[in-house]
Amino acid sequence: MHRERGASFCEIDGWQVPLHYGDPAAEYRAMREGAAVIDRSMLGKVMVTGRDRQAFLQGMLTNDVKGLTPGKGTGAAFLDALGKVVVLLNVYALDDRLLIELPPSFTEKTLERLDHFLISEKVYFEAADSAFAIIAVQGPAAGDLLSRLAGQTLALAPYEHVEVVIAGEPVRVIHRREGGVAGFHCWTAAAHGAALWAAIADVAVPVGMQALDTLRVEAGIPWYGRDVDETLIFPETRLEQLVSFTKGCYIGQEVVARVKYRGHINRGLSGLVLEGDRVPAAGARVVAAGKEIGRVTSAVRSFALGRPIALGYVRREHFEPGSPVDVDDGGVVLPAMVAALPFVEPAA
Repeated sequence: MHRERGASFCEIDGWQVPLHYGDPAAEYRAMREGAAVIDRSMLGKVMVTGRDRQAFLQGMLTNDVKGLTPGKGTGAAFLDALGKVVVLLNVYALDDRLLIELPPSFTEKTLERLDHFLISEKVYFEAADSAFAIIAVQGPAAGDLLSRLAGQTLALAPYEHVEVVIAGEPVRVIHRREGGVAGFHCWTAAAHGAALWAAIADVAVPVGMQALDTLRVEAGIPWYGRDVDETLIFPETRLEQLVSFTKGCYIGQEVVARVKYRGHINRGLSGLVLEGDRVPAAGARVVAAGKEIGRVTSAVRSFALGRPIALGYVRREHFEPGSPVDVDDGGVVLPAMVAALPFVEPAA
C-alpha cells in the first residue's frame, strides 16, 4: 500500500519503512499546516495486566503511574540504579490493563530488565509488537480529521486516549505529539492496520521518516536509540517533564534528585545551528577552542530555517545559546553555534 502511494523505503532497526513519498518538503508542510498520516507500527508495544501493575511500575519509572486513571497516560523513563537511561517510554491506562509504547526493537530488552525486579507482585507483561498497528496522524488539522472519521469530537489532553470506531473496527486514539504540532497515535489490531491507514491516507498526506525526523529535530525532541541511550544519566537528557518529584521512590531517583537539588550536570542535550549546507553525521565531534566538548546525535536540514541543525550533547560551559562552536564532521570543520530548543516554535 505504501508503494502504491509512491513510497521510497529505508531500513530502521530491521524494519523497512517509508523514507518519503516523492516530496519530503510537501510532506513536512502537511505536518506543519494540515494533517499527515505516518505508519508508526515499528514502535514497541506491551500489554500489562495484574492487580499490582500500577504499583509495580510506580516503583520502576520516573513519572507518576499509580495516579493514572483509565483514559489517562504519561511519558516516563526507566533508569538503572546509577540513574542511567534504560529506555524512554509512554504508559496509557485502561480499565483492566496498561499499554506501554517503546522505541523500536526495545520491547524484549525492556521486559527482561523489568522482570529482574518482579518478586511476588501480581503483574504480567505481554510483548505485543505484532498484535497492534500504530498509525500516527500529525498536524494542526489532525484532531478535526480524526473526529470526522470517528463520528465524535475528540477533545483530548496530552496522553489522554479513548476508543472509537474508524473504518468499521475499534481504534484507540491517543493524544501523542511526534513534533511541534498537534498529533495522535491510533492503536488498532494489526489485522485492521492497513484499512485504518488507507482510510486516513484518503484524507491526509502520507509522510515518511525524512520529514518526520526533520520535524521532531526542529521541535527538539530526542529519540531513544539516537539521542538518548544507556551511557547517559537521566538529567543529561534535560527531559525534566518526564519526572515527578513528588511521587516517591523509583529506581535511579537518588541520582535525579541529587542533580536537581544539590548538583549540576557536566553535559546536556543541546541544539546546534550550523553554517553552510553540509549536514553532519551522527557522532560528529563538537569542538571549542581546539577541545572536544561533545557529540552530534541527530542532524537534519531544517525546512523551516533553510539550514542544517543538530541535536547533541555539549559541556555545560557551552549551554548558553549563541555560544560559538565547531562541528568536526570526518575532518571537515563546520562553524556552528549552540541554540535554544526548540529550534522552531510549535505550530498553532
